[in-house]
Amino acid sequence: MANIKNYLQETVHELVHKVTWPTWNELQSNTIVVVVASVIFSLLIFLMDNIFGYSTGISWWKGILGIIYDII
Repeated sequence: MANIKNYLQETVHELVHKVTWPTWNELQSNTIVVVVASVIFSLLIFLMDNIFGYSTGISWWKGILGIIYDII
């Protein structure tokens, strides 16, 4: 039990005294970068899925794989 107490005390000490936390401006700018990058990657994956993906729906576009499957 003493080991757990010692571990928790050292953890709190490290978080309070040794960790360098970002400023509010740094936190906001880094958050914006992550959100923008996430949106760009999700749009890229969406486009690739619609262009290359295979759709069985009634849609006129079946994707490149759908065209290949129709030929085969």
